[in-house]
Amino acid sequence: MDNRERMAAGLIYDPNEPELAAEQTQALELLYDFNATRPSEGARRAELLREMFASVGADAYIEPPLHANWAGRRVHLGDRFYANFNLTLVDDGPIRIGDHVLIGPNVTITTAGHPIAPDLRRDAAQFNLPVTIGNNVWIGSGVSIMPGVSIGDDSVIGAGSVVTRDVPSGVVAVGSPCRVLREIGDHDREFYWRDRRIDDGAR
Repeated sequence: MDNRERMAAGLIYDPNEPELAAEQTQALELLYDFNATRPSEGARRAELLREMFASVGADAYIEPPLHANWAGRRVHLGDRFYANFNLTLVDDGPIRIGDHVLIGPNVTITTAGHPIAPDLRRDAAQFNLPVTIGNNVWIGSGVSIMPGVSIGDDSVIGAGSVVTRDVPSGVVAVGSPCRVLREIGDHDREFYWRDRRIDDGAR
């Protein structure tokens, strides 16, 4: 098994192999172009996203600046995806994100890890595990999502959380490490924040 196959299989591999490094640099040229667009260049941004990412759904939008190890090459975005400023994607491995997902500012989604063994880390050895985010998920500002994590449909991840384990569907989860706080229920369908009731105009 060669180095590239080891990378795709989630095994320990050498990320500094010259061929990989050259390919990554080429991808990052597109990311540079994306981050250099002007606010009025929405069509150009959408074009670059389609060129950079593995797949992009309808009406997907990312506010620059975007940071991504491979410029989104292994990232799949669903329909109506929105990410605020400073999204960081450590996309050495696959990241799959569903439809109607909202991401706050300064969020990090990482697929890459390094062995604990010091001798392997000395040589910058790396492994990658996929991250999956379901449909209609809201990820609050400053969240970090670790390698191998899955987040279920309709869930909310509270601001500042560090997600180290899978999160089920239909829950509010918060903290470091992130844990399920409660299920989403009837109260949430009546009130949008504390005692503020959802009015007819919002529906």
